[in-house]
Amino acid sequence: MASASDIEWRESPGLTPYPEALAEMERRVEAVQQGEAPELVWLLEHPPLYTAGTSADPAELFNPQSFPVYEAGRGGRYTYHGPGQRVGYLMLDLNRRGKDVRRFVHSLEGWLIDTLGEIGVEAWRAPGRIGIWTDRQGAEAKIGAIGVRVRRWVTMHGFSVNIDPELSHFSGIVPCGLADYPVTSLAELGVSDGQKRFDTALRQGLSQFLARLQGEDEEA
Repeated sequence: MASASDIEWRESPGLTPYPEALAEMERRVEAVQQGEAPELVWLLEHPPLYTAGTSADPAELFNPQSFPVYEAGRGGRYTYHGPGQRVGYLMLDLNRRGKDVRRFVHSLEGWLIDTLGEIGVEAWRAPGRIGIWTDRQGAEAKIGAIGVRVRRWVTMHGFSVNIDPELSHFSGIVPCGLADYPVTSLAELGVSDGQKRFDTALRQGLSQFLARLQGEDEEA
């Protein structure tokens, strides 16, 4: 069974334009399908922009002129990406790791929840609401979003976690179609050096995530 050491781990500096990231994902997915490249976990940041998933409702985009809007091709609705937000794109071969998309999403949620827990932020799933949730001053708030696509059993897209973005930028959309819930960030919750700590904890949890994905950890 393929292990964490078989996966390329990439952390891109600076801001990666969204079209470049999408094109790179397309290329890499095809290469993984053909057995010409290893699987990839890719961490990066984007310039300020909105992405539209396959269920996006135009009524939930309030000011399309504020930032570029890109059709993402993933599941879900509108999402904001920008500086201070950690985006993770996963190109993993579910042919090798169990052909179960629900398990993939559930395992990904568990990986992010555990990662946040390692840096002192309690987070959880919420029934009927995709994403990662936490407490902000006694109210439930979203700290991470998940949107994936699977092509011939190779995954694309992945997650975003708010480290220290400009939270007002989320006001141009209904984030993920959930108008009744605010968004928050590690910085707002008082976590310092958030990105470095998040990246380190995420990488340390990769093997456990893969075990869950392959059905070896039924606690997920």
